[in-house]
Amino acid sequence: MSEIRGSQTTVPVKVRRSKSAPVGVVGKVIQILERLDQSPGGLLLREIVVLTSINKSTAYRFLSHLENEGYVFRDHNGYYMVGPKLAKLGNGVSYQATLCRTSEELLEKLRDKSGETVNLAVLDQTEILYLSVFQSQHTFRMVSEVGARRPLHCTSLGKAILAYLPPAQQAKIISSLTFERMTPQTITSQEELQEELLKVHRRGYSLDYEEVMVGACCVAVPLLTQKHTVIGAISISGPIARVSKRQIPEFAQLLRGAADEIATRLSVLYG
Repeated sequence: MSEIRGSQTTVPVKVRRSKSAPVGVVGKVIQILERLDQSPGGLLLREIVVLTSINKSTAYRFLSHLENEGYVFRDHNGYYMVGPKLAKLGNGVSYQATLCRTSEELLEKLRDKSGETVNLAVLDQTEILYLSVFQSQHTFRMVSEVGARRPLHCTSLGKAILAYLPPAQQAKIISSLTFERMTPQTITSQEELQEELLKVHRRGYSLDYEEVMVGACCVAVPLLTQKHTVIGAISISGPIARVSKRQIPEFAQLLRGAADEIATRLSVLYG
């Protein structure tokens, strides 16, 4: 207690002492986020409780709040993982893991509806990088491997992404492509590709009809944020005996529905 002294009176004044903010809650939240960052595949609530020694009800309360704010994402199986906001602040690997887990359920359903292989890919410099592959149950099917890279100019995934890039970025990438011929149908010039990208933009989906492999067809749509920024693409691929030209619009519609739902789930990331 201090005093203020005047000519006639002495008034007691309480002095507010500096104290550090309590760190218990912050420390527990940091513990949870660190464990999730170390587990790209996600953790169940009970696993988080064991790893952090935080009371179950307390951990659940923290996780619910973090999920509501977009810092944590919980998939349909109850696994918690790094959410969109943290992925944005973190590195590309965290973001890609979040994109895969966010879209997993939807792409699996898309595979079941179409009966064909479903792929998720992102732009990796001048190639596409496959992040997820859900294989068709047919014995004869088209399959790519997670982690594989393919050319942009002849794949439907590559063209779907290219068509929605900002003009300057698109032009820079196209000028650096080598246009390797894979089949007699492969696009082999900048002019051809630019013309094809205009078609993709008009109809909302891209095609690889025997451009990479004779007898194979692939339909793709871009993954667009609510601000129309392209963050990747998803596709349905199969032999032309099953993925016929007549079925292409139907598959494109299925893809568009899945892409819109993925964008909705990631909307916290982009606002």
